[in-house]
Amino acid sequence: MDISAVSRKEVLRYLGYKGTMEIQGAVEDEVEACLELLGQKAEPKHLVRSFPLRLGTEYEIDCGCFCTRSKNLSKNLQECEMVLVFAATLGLGTDYVIQKYNHLQMSRAVILQAAATAMIEEYCDQVCRELKERYEAGEWYLRPRFSPGYGDFPLECQSSLLDGLEAGKRLGIRLTSGCLMMPSKSVTAVMGLSRKPYRCEVKGCEACGKTDCAYRRET
Repeated sequence: MDISAVSRKEVLRYLGYKGTMEIQGAVEDEVEACLELLGQKAEPKHLVRSFPLRLGTEYEIDCGCFCTRSKNLSKNLQECEMVLVFAATLGLGTDYVIQKYNHLQMSRAVILQAAATAMIEEYCDQVCRELKERYEAGEWYLRPRFSPGYGDFPLECQSSLLDGLEAGKRLGIRLTSGCLMMPSKSVTAVMGLSRKPYRCEVKGCEACGKTDCAYRRET
């Protein structure tokens, strides 16, 4: 993976740096070293599949591969006719590197975790920009991705999203008993498709209602 596109600012945010906090040169050097190491091990892959959408009363959502009730996701999908179900991963290589340094050098393991998180987010953003361009050529307009765990979108929907994509077989993504994904640097999301232009770039932190999160992006 090309690490040049990964936002160093995002890596530092995941490390807890905010605003005008002073950043030592040694930290910046270590971030670069960790990104270089991860870039050698990461094998980013993704899957996307479209499903018909039905929005019911009381915030009921039926997307074919999953059914749920979510006020936040219902609002995100208003005036959409279909959804794209999406999954992406950096692969097991990044997990192995992080686990290795958990035993050898904890300070580096912490930076590797932050850098890998920024890497998977950048990869997802790249894929979504390509999808947006492709669908707009056919006059479909893509809503921002919305992942299980954002707002009141149940984390338990991870299983149905992965099953709908056959992501276990095709991407090697598995779920733990707590609905966490392995490899750990993996993402699932739902993206609405509408015939009506809806210019909105809200994503991630801005779409999440957990305003007291220590890692929340500053706007």
